[in-house]
Amino acid sequence: MLDTKKHLGLHRVIEPAGALPQQARKIRADLPAEPEEILIDVSSLNVDSASFHQFYAANEKDPVKTGEAILAVIRERGKLQNPVTGSGGMLIGTVREVGAKITNPDLRQLKPGDRVATLVSLTLTPLKITKLKKVIPEVERVEVEGTAILFNSGIAAKLPSDINEGLALAALDVCGAPAQTAQLVKPGMKVAVVGGGGKSGLFCLYEAKKRAGKTGKVVAFEYSDAACERLRKLSFVDAVVQGNAQNGVEAAEKIVAALGGPADLVINVANVAGTEMACILSTRDKGIVYFFSMATSFPAAALGAEGVGADVQLMIGNGYTAGHAALTLELLRESAELRTILQSLYEARP
Repeated sequence: MLDTKKHLGLHRVIEPAGALPQQARKIRADLPAEPEEILIDVSSLNVDSASFHQFYAANEKDPVKTGEAILAVIRERGKLQNPVTGSGGMLIGTVREVGAKITNPDLRQLKPGDRVATLVSLTLTPLKITKLKKVIPEVERVEVEGTAILFNSGIAAKLPSDINEGLALAALDVCGAPAQTAQLVKPGMKVAVVGGGGKSGLFCLYEAKKRAGKTGKVVAFEYSDAACERLRKLSFVDAVVQGNAQNGVEAAEKIVAALGGPADLVINVANVAGTEMACILSTRDKGIVYFFSMATSFPAAALGAEGVGADVQLMIGNGYTAGHAALTLELLRESAELRTILQSLYEARP
């Protein structure tokens, strides 16, 4: 019989009692692993973009101080959950043990020695980090030594042999976004991706154009000069709009002008706070705003839409969609253009 508490990881919650691991303030990361768990030797933490941005800014953009701040949270909480953003990220490592009572069919396929990326948040993953090796701000990655526990309810993907590990990690970190994009975009739609120059933005732009087709229009909204320059070279981006998404009215006016009318769908993957209204004001009545960014304030989005009388559907980004890992990795194989730009950003990193 399935032990629900161990299946979901409740047995590792320290406080508050009865909370799920993600909602808990503190969990146990001690060994040995239980028969219902998988033990992983961790090599990299791929920190959620909003979380890393906050840690980095709060520590004077000093990689060493940033790493120490991240480790301090892990030691205190037994997991990586940024106290400000509430978000975490995911990890890459090598399977050491697969518990004898693992029943999850996806996890039962794993074996010791497999290189994997976990596809559940570090906000619920028991972590014990023994050594901080390197912080790489350019890709929001922390190289470490330590262990992690994956519950029977968790998700992990075996790293593919035909894709560089750094590139695969970058893709799997955001695989929920393009998978949801694939479900939301229909032929002929007008779509805007706010924060389009990042890894999740690039995947969403490609998938959106693929689904919207020639009769649709896909616009990237981005703040950075360098990112805008890269985006203008991509065939799957119909227009690039540069601006500050924290200025809601001005940003929305630019997006609507570039699309030739309000968007049917706006996807928010920006890694800074305060971009909710730019997305809402860019969207037509009965349109959809999909907030994948962990920097989103959902009260700000809900109350903001109400305050301007915007009859739009607000969607919370879900990092899990069935088949999301396979879909995202296949995009890298499918598009040489997408793979090349992501390789330039992630594959060559140390």
